[in-house]
Amino acid sequence: MNDERNHDRERDARKRIATLIRAIGQGPKKPITSEEMQKLKAAADRLDHMLSAAADGDRQALRGAAARLDQLLVEIREGKDVTNHLKRRQKGQKSPP
Repeated sequence: MNDERNHDRERDARKRIATLIRAIGQGPKKPITSEEMQKLKAAADRLDHMLSAAADGDRQALRGAAARLDQLLVEIREGKDVTNHLKRRQKGQKSPP
């Protein structure tokens, strides 16, 4: 759910940026005021933080999955029954992205 929320935020941010870029390209040319420049810098900083947080979340999820897989492989190598650790997918259930 958290992953989906991050993707939605990223998608919304991309759409807003694309809309602003298109609007800037179509509008009359005028110099940017220092106040507008500060707002753009603040927005860029927020976007950087959002992207960094999303990347950190993905990195942590991958580390956790790798650790679980390593433990599962160790148990298989030791001849332990690991079937109770595995989740079975129902028919028609998609795998997570």
